[in-house]
Amino acid sequence: MNHPSHAPRLDYLKQSPELFKKFLEFGNAVAAAGIETSLSHLIDIRASQLNGCAFCLDMHIKQATIHKESELRLHHVAIWRESPLFSPRERAALAWTEALTQIAPTGVSDELYAQMLEQFSEKELSDLTYRVMAINGWNRANVAFRTVPGVHDKAWGLDKAGLS
Repeated sequence: MNHPSHAPRLDYLKQSPELFKKFLEFGNAVAAAGIETSLSHLIDIRASQLNGCAFCLDMHIKQATIHKESELRLHHVAIWRESPLFSPRERAALAWTEALTQIAPTGVSDELYAQMLEQFSEKELSDLTYRVMAINGWNRANVAFRTVPGVHDKAWGLDKAGLS
């Protein structure tokens, strides 16, 4: 976990610029694939919570706020199973995100897979899976190198969220 007493580590953007660029291109392609923006934010937030990624959680909360996501729903992402604020489609996506972020020794159940196909087309489920893959990759890099939350806010326009 990232603690304020720990100094940041290396800057992976600067150390591996070509790999960063390619992974960013992958992330941009995933974003353009068609999963609705509001759902993408929920996926990114939930995976970042599970992975303890302070940088990504901070960034995706700010992005969701800029895109007018409800403050209460943002607070409820961590308790989505108990919350009445999410649609069946959103609940399915959050369950899929959890299953792929914390893969059980038994893999993904047939029951969850069937539930997913009730809410998503095969193409959407594939796109959603790539979304989960992308955020988990970003989480792992930012946890490994303790990227400081908010460090890129101004450059990336996240200051517009008004959450500093």
